[in-house]
Amino acid sequence: MNYLRLSAGLLALALTFNIQAENLPGKGKWETLFDGKDLKGWHTYLKSGQPVSDKWGIDDGAIHLKEGGAGDLVTDKEYGDFELEIEWKIAEGGNSGIIFHVHEDPQFKATYQTGPEMQVLDNERHPDAKQGRDGNRTAGSLYDLQKPVTPGAAKPAGEWNKARLVIHNGKAEQYLNGKKTAEYATSGPEWDKMVSESKFKGWPGFGKYSTGHIALQDHGNKVWYRNIRIREL
Repeated sequence: MNYLRLSAGLLALALTFNIQAENLPGKGKWETLFDGKDLKGWHTYLKSGQPVSDKWGIDDGAIHLKEGGAGDLVTDKEYGDFELEIEWKIAEGGNSGIIFHVHEDPQFKATYQTGPEMQVLDNERHPDAKQGRDGNRTAGSLYDLQKPVTPGAAKPAGEWNKARLVIHNGKAEQYLNGKKTAEYATSGPEWDKMVSESKFKGWPGFGKYSTGHIALQDHGNKVWYRNIRIREL
């Protein structure tokens, strides 16, 4: 064996990885989406320019849905490839979600008609945790589309969870409390197969947009969000 040639090859491979690493996600500038004081930069879905419902409020530095009927809260800005970090806490028996690539158009009456969802849930008490297939409706999952890569990553209701969502070059990764919970293509045959086997089969706008708003879902239950920041990739 030519060890000199092997060593040179390994060095070249390492250098290649280092060069590639320079182009990986994480080089953008972080943007704070919530300053802990007000809801500037957010609006109620399909009510751009209107005040958000007082049912969405601020509670000890967190966005707090006090009661249902407020409508989903969405960012004013749209995002394509990005890295999002957000902390959430759900009430006992609660359900909510972090929805991305939401296309805001009156033909779509709800954010989830276009945007895929990272599930926010009380796994112990909400029935959704036992519905779907193989846990694909539990907290941290890609809702109704993919079972968790790492099950059981969520903390109990009333405790803060740290979520991370990365969308880059047609691929997505979801993390909850430092554990990967989902990994998938955002378009193409793999994505189409997942959709065809889900409740979203036949929905004309679902998952069709590569850019869109980020939404915090009003599912009728109390939920809190804080430390929200994003960087475009």
